Amino acid sequence: MTDATFTDLRDTLAETPTPNRVPDATPGFWIIKLTAVTMGETAADFLAVNLGLGLGATTVLMTLVLVAAMLWQFRQQRYVPAVYWTAVVMISIVGTLITDNMTDALGIPLLTSTIGFTIALAASFAIWFTSERTLSIHEVFTFRREAFYWLAILFTFALGTAVGDLISEAFGVGFAGTGVLFGLIIASLAMGYFAVGLDGLWAFWLCYIFTRPLGASFGDFLAQPSDYGGLGLGTIVTSLAFLGIIAVTVGAMTLRRRSAD
Repeated sequence: MTDATFTDLRDTLAETPTPNRVPDATPGFWIIKLTAVTMGETAADFLAVNLGLGLGATTVLMTLVLVAAMLWQFRQQRYVPAVYWTAVVMISIVGTLITDNMTDALGIPLLTSTIGFTIALAASFAIWFTSERTLSIHEVFTFRREAFYWLAILFTFALGTAVGDLISEAFGVGFAGTGVLFGLIIASLAMGYFAVGLDGLWAFWLCYIFTRPLGASFGDFLAQPSDYGGLGLGTIVTSLAFLGIIAVTVGAMTLRRRSAD
């Protein structure tokens, strides 16, 4: 290879953008994120309670499925909607189960779980930034950055579950009240971002955390019996309904990406 050829090849590679492995925060992103966390709550309850698997067996089963989903995701060299959102749904379920195990199986108070996961998430962000000098979701180009990204995602789901349960159950606010509360928080963050220049990075991650208790409260409100403050639709109907929304939205994203390519 001549020097000229090598130079041309180097320049071509330098001009070719490296595909990002995770999606941008579009409206479709937030629709699936909210439905995924809602389904994560109801699906975990369905498996553990309705199917009678119990909390321990459900946790083991879903963790194995999550590992398979993450291996599938890490094999991708770019964002693939079906693969990525499969991983999000599974990590949503497992994040819920982690907090449920700490509360129900180990007897750890929800306030303690909330504080613990807050510290764990902050530590993961600190290590991520120290290593990569960025926390941007627009620059997840490497295996290491993606590993930090998914670790943070797991902690957001576990933290969101703990916060939501703490407010709805321990503080007695209820499912609907908790959903309204976190909906207002998310709306204020969106207003801060669009109207007063709130930093987009922290607006994104805060909304990512708070959509978890919003979605979980909404899912519980739909699925739980009226005696517990819900509408009594059941976990099967609620889970299948939100799975359908996820499937349709991911399908539309996939078709749009194929058209763009």
